[in-house]
Amino acid sequence: MNILLTNIEFFTYEHEVWYCTPDGTTKRLTESDISLVNSLFDSIEHLYPLACDLLRLEYKSCLPNLPYFRFRIVARFIRCNFSVLDNMPDVKDGKFSNFECVPCPLRGECRHEGVICRPKINHQLSGTETRVMRLWHFGLSEDTIATALCISHHTVHNHIRNSYTKLGVHSRAEFVRIADINNLFNE
Repeated sequence: MNILLTNIEFFTYEHEVWYCTPDGTTKRLTESDISLVNSLFDSIEHLYPLACDLLRLEYKSCLPNLPYFRFRIVARFIRCNFSVLDNMPDVKDGKFSNFECVPCPLRGECRHEGVICRPKINHQLSGTETRVMRLWHFGLSEDTIATALCISHHTVHNHIRNSYTKLGVHSRAEFVRIADINNLFNE
């Protein structure tokens, strides 16, 4: 776990990104916050590759200045997903944990809606794992899922266990929370 990405709350004030640290310090995010920006960029790149690819295209003119390029991508991702000050950490234990429905004047007509804002996580689940976990997410039992998908109870159990490993979760409650936060099963 990266210590830089623990219990951070982001917000915007006068069109700039600010953040609160666990010790209560409030700072404006700048391109000189290289460690924090790089950690956030790596998380975005790994967990939300479609959003990252779109943002790379959006800011490709900044690429010759790599720190500024990464800063612009991170700042935009934060503005589109975490810009409300709500005293709930947006980054917790190295993971984005509190996606917010931010007030955006382009809601409903933005060409990046659902990709940059409230992006789907790169879950790396197989097709069958995704089908099993969708039903598991909505509260069905292993036996009911097995019957619905015409697979054995043991296969369902193995898919759930493998999915937990891939997603880094340990319980159904944690899985449901991660799935909801990351817009995993919302169409």
